[in-house]
Amino acid sequence: MKENWPGAIIVFFIVLFVYIKLAGPIPFFINSVNTTKTDLFSSSGEGQVTAVPDQATIDAGITVQAATVADAQNKVNKTSDKIIQDVKKLGLSDKDIKTTNYSVNPNYSNEIVPMGAPMMGSGQQSITGYTVTQNLEIKVKPLDKANKVVDVSTADGANLVGGINFTFSDALQKSLSKQATQQAVDDAKNNAQTLANASGVRLGKIVNVVQNSNQPRPIMMGAGIASKATDQSAPTNVTPGENTLTIDVVLYYETY
Repeated sequence: MKENWPGAIIVFFIVLFVYIKLAGPIPFFINSVNTTKTDLFSSSGEGQVTAVPDQATIDAGITVQAATVADAQNKVNKTSDKIIQDVKKLGLSDKDIKTTNYSVNPNYSNEIVPMGAPMMGSGQQSITGYTVTQNLEIKVKPLDKANKVVDVSTADGANLVGGINFTFSDALQKSLSKQATQQAVDDAKNNAQTLANASGVRLGKIVNVVQNSNQPRPIMMGAGIASKATDQSAPTNVTPGENTLTIDVVLYYETY
């Protein structure tokens, strides 16, 4: 058998040579996949979720005028301390209450000091006292305590109450964003398939996703000056309504 190998090999190459001469070169097939396409098919989608806000922020301000800075500060501090203590009795904590503004400003008379006063010139206004203002931002959750916070604040002496914002808490915002994102992706996929069918494009895999979130604008109750509440005052009644969270996405597909 070993003696026949050289002859068999020679015969094989002779046959191969004759085949190439008659039929041409033997073809080789190579599959090439390009995953770095620059021309991509894009489709956008939108998701919207509407819900009732579950928290509020309330601006409770105190402004006091007095002859001296110390007197005005003492009055403001006394009022703000009482507001903070009574608000905490409603179940709020220190982290829910913060000072957003504290200002001290002189009050001037309308009379002009005659010439010859210590300050040279045409004259100057004299200081008649000082105004001290402190603003407290109070975060309220659950929402049913918002009306009580307003009533307690005004009863304790807050005379600048307003700017009530109804918003989503972080937990609710996260849950709503997840729902809106899923809706937006489903919408974008449906739009992509519709466009592809209409144009004859064959969609490949999704290679990129871009998301834009349109945060809901807080529902704000108009700011204003609130007089001190009395026993005969009607209780505060503010309602949150609804906020809508919108998510936009763009999907990018490979095509083939």
